[in-house]
Amino acid sequence: MALVAVLWIVAALSVMATGLTATVKDQIQAVSAERQGVEAEAIGDAAIDLVLQQLLVGNTTVSSITISNVSYAGQEVRVEVAPLNGLISLNDAPEPLMAALLQVAGGLSQGEAQALAHAAVEWRDGIPAAAGGAGSQPRMFETAQDLLLVPGFTYLLYERLAPLVSADLRGASRVNPLAAPPGVLRVLAGGNTGRVDQFLSQRGGGSAAPDFSGLAPAFMDLSGSNMLRLRAFVGSGADKTTILTRDVALDQGHAYGVPWRDLRRWRQTAEAEG
Repeated sequence: MALVAVLWIVAALSVMATGLTATVKDQIQAVSAERQGVEAEAIGDAAIDLVLQQLLVGNTTVSSITISNVSYAGQEVRVEVAPLNGLISLNDAPEPLMAALLQVAGGLSQGEAQALAHAAVEWRDGIPAAAGGAGSQPRMFETAQDLLLVPGFTYLLYERLAPLVSADLRGASRVNPLAAPPGVLRVLAGGNTGRVDQFLSQRGGGSAAPDFSGLAPAFMDLSGSNMLRLRAFVGSGADKTTILTRDVALDQGHAYGVPWRDLRRWRQTAEAEG
């Protein structure tokens, strides 16, 4: 019996040791991945700063998506620059554009989209006080999450719209299709994915004058913006790419001695292409 008990104890200790070893290996891998991500983020930050310096020195107005290849710390970093007005401004978009966004990207019916767009604009712009009645004051969307403060908005709806909107834009009631992501282009095209694919093919092919027909002209503005979204793609490991995204306002703030101000930033990891 004593021998059996000893064997059980040995077996239990063996299982515990195996589990502990696996846990330690997982923790080591997690720490290693985080370290690689932080290092890649630092390289991406430097590459983005170099591109911003080039834009400011050249007094360049960005009105469409551009790609720069930057060499830094022994790596080739691809930096994508796009004016932020390729997104839909939560603080300026007119009610018809908000309704189109809710219908096409949000998946609501036309009636539901119009009603919720009206509620969102009322929440944003305020309701004048009627005689003897209570009104509401105008307010700003500070982040896309503020959509959840509008009566009728669900979290699922917010998740669908968040990548297509910006709360940082000011005075941008229309959208620049030369900088718009596919989801926003679908809104401008009334949900016509074939038209969007055709436009993206022309835009990606460097067409000097892509065909804008099929995109709602009332919602379009081809001007540039001093607010930019920059994305740096940095290799981090054999099969991973770290994508650092920064939304930046030029000539504002001059924080830390640089003529731009970071509005938002986040880091993602994706599978390496190719």
